[in-house]
Amino acid sequence: MVKLFSPVIIFFLFLNLHGQAGSYSYFYRISFTAKRSRVSDYKPAQLISERAIARRQREGVAIIDNCDIPVSTEDIRMLTDLGLTLHSTSRWMNSALMKNNSYIDPAEILKLPNTASVELVKKPVTKGISGKKLEFTFSDAGISQYDRPLSMLNGYALHDQDLKGRGILIAVLDGGFDNAEEIASLNELRERNGIKGTHDFVRNQNDVYNYSTHGTAVLSVLAGKLPYVIAGTSPDADFLLLTTEDVSSEFPCEEDYWTAGAEYADSAGADIINSSLGYATFDDPSFNYSFNDLDGKTSFVTKAAEIAASKGIIVVNSAGNERSKPWIRINCPADGKSVLATGAVDEQGKISAFSSAGPSYDRRIKPDIVALGVDVPVQTSDYSTGTVNGTSFSCPVISGITACLMQSVPKAKNADIIKVIKESADRFQNPDSLYGYGLPDMGRALASLQDLYTRIPDEIFAMGPNPTTGEFEIIFREHNESIIIEIFNATGSLIWKYTNTSFAGRTLKVDELANREQGLYLIRIKTPAGASTEKIIKLKN
Repeated sequence: MVKLFSPVIIFFLFLNLHGQAGSYSYFYRISFTAKRSRVSDYKPAQLISERAIARRQREGVAIIDNCDIPVSTEDIRMLTDLGLTLHSTSRWMNSALMKNNSYIDPAEILKLPNTASVELVKKPVTKGISGKKLEFTFSDAGISQYDRPLSMLNGYALHDQDLKGRGILIAVLDGGFDNAEEIASLNELRERNGIKGTHDFVRNQNDVYNYSTHGTAVLSVLAGKLPYVIAGTSPDADFLLLTTEDVSSEFPCEEDYWTAGAEYADSAGADIINSSLGYATFDDPSFNYSFNDLDGKTSFVTKAAEIAASKGIIVVNSAGNERSKPWIRINCPADGKSVLATGAVDEQGKISAFSSAGPSYDRRIKPDIVALGVDVPVQTSDYSTGTVNGTSFSCPVISGITACLMQSVPKAKNADIIKVIKESADRFQNPDSLYGYGLPDMGRALASLQDLYTRIPDEIFAMGPNPTTGEFEIIFREHNESIIIEIFNATGSLIWKYTNTSFAGRTLKVDELANREQGLYLIRIKTPAGASTEKIIKLKN
């Protein structure tokens, strides 16, 4: 397995992760008043990876800021001197998740200098709600529609241009990835070393191939390839597999696990976070959120998701499966103002009975969009392939196709990507609290995003770079549903032809010359607007 870990991230993990969760009964979230060091004390490469630096530069935000400074080791030492054990810290929230086998009065912790607040976020309970947490049921219904998640979004408009997520890093935050190291639909992902890192933030170990197949199913929606069974929405993307959910219980400390995973994803340079998770009600009802808390700025996990978005990460979160349950509404962090919350529809585009309802408490449109979440093809073992229901699975449908859109315009900012996705949706002019803005059309989104970042040529098309070492880009003056591209060598022989009768967008990258000899070639392009031929020089590789 190829790892993304730089010495920076190895240090980050060592600083933040100690011990396992399972044997401790009490967890405390302790927030500090201030950081004990300054931004000027660090170079960016000491805190985040080169890939993260590049993403922040693209986004036009500070390379590092106060959120990136680690929690003080002095503050942690004073807590451990009290007998507490460190589980994780959050540099974003300037907090520590500490644990103990017996109850400690928060007032004793508050006596420590630089301590701002103490919250008990896990304690023993006699009966909880999480007995079947993250479980799902297989069905054979709809298995013939293996590519319906993709086709409903007009996703082939991107895939047919070889926009399949290549070069995009998706962090999958989930409850476990049991069997993901062996199932057939992920063979190609593993063979190309597309899993760039793994970590379990619940148990503080690198092994994630255990405890739950929920993450495995989600990953198969993203990257799965199984002929006539599964067609992942981003089969060429790379992935971080991060376990942040304790499937044995439901407590607010899992928001801290989620935050630790998101900070890891940020440091490693992830472009997208896929979170098929949510928080609202807990095993101990005294921890439950209220509808008032769904305002995009109250819950710990929503604050963390908003910081992730501010760093240039697109956070895609399931809306929740609560509409047929007492809670009814979306979960956190789906309420985040910058979070792309995804509901679930069936293959006719009808909202599912379980898909959580919006709006947010402050009356924003939620969920933001919908995708197929009924009879979604997944694989969880070599013997378990079928279809499943849940916004847990409409979420990776959107995360994956968003990676493909991101690939098409590498310099695009996350706010622009989210904007064009929403504007392409079928209910954009008339959104509501069930569908949000509706079902996106990724062909329209592609065209809109390229229009934002592309200089439109005066001619039928423009082409460059010229000369080229292999790959070149064609920019069209008009949006053309039909294009024909032909390449001729210097003797006039046709060596390559590309035809697309459902072309979307304004640009097309061509790499056909990459393995050709150096020399002069002719590029002929035919569109409904006309035809033209241009010369291009291929240089030696």
